[in-house]
Amino acid sequence: MKLYEFKGFPNPARIRIALAEKGLLDKTEFVQVDVPGGEHKEPTFLAKNPSGTVPVLELEDGTLLSECTAITEYLDHVAGEPGLTGETPAMRGRIAMIQRKVEAGFLDAVADFFHHATEGLGPDIESYQNAAWGARRREVALKTLSWMEEILSKQPYLAGDRFTVADITAQAGFLFAGFVKLDIPESCPNVRAYAERLAERNSIRQAA
Repeated sequence: MKLYEFKGFPNPARIRIALAEKGLLDKTEFVQVDVPGGEHKEPTFLAKNPSGTVPVLELEDGTLLSECTAITEYLDHVAGEPGLTGETPAMRGRIAMIQRKVEAGFLDAVADFFHHATEGLGPDIESYQNAAWGARRREVALKTLSWMEEILSKQPYLAGDRFTVADITAQAGFLFAGFVKLDIPESCPNVRAYAERLAERNSIRQAA
């Protein structure tokens, strides 16, 4: 497999973590796409992903998969344990629900704050910015952290008692939040402890 990515960015990190969890890091070729330099907007890359975003996974038969949830779904079924997306219908539904809430309310919200309320990737890349929207999205991220605090006061991981794709998305959110200096509020001690535990996880260390 080939993974088109920009190492260090949150979304590529999500796939690196999933690859590490599934024992597939050494079976993957990593191809760097210069996102800050605008390479993701070039025709060659757009032919692989018209959305112009990384990561993109290219399979041996030439099949191209974009979107982190789709790539992780594939990886979770192509390799064995541990399962990241759930085994039973109820587990799969719950994990997918929690993952999407974390993605939309935390990771994507922090990304919107970065792209709209800071310099982002610079004027050559950020063709449109709305600072008020970015500030609003920062508040959404903080609200989501409070929601996560309530969940983590009752269980060790977001979707239950084990690590899942929802936690991978949360880790990407923490990476992005650290980049934009969005601290975990003092009112969220369980989130802070959880983030510290995630940072020590072997797959997350391998993906760094």
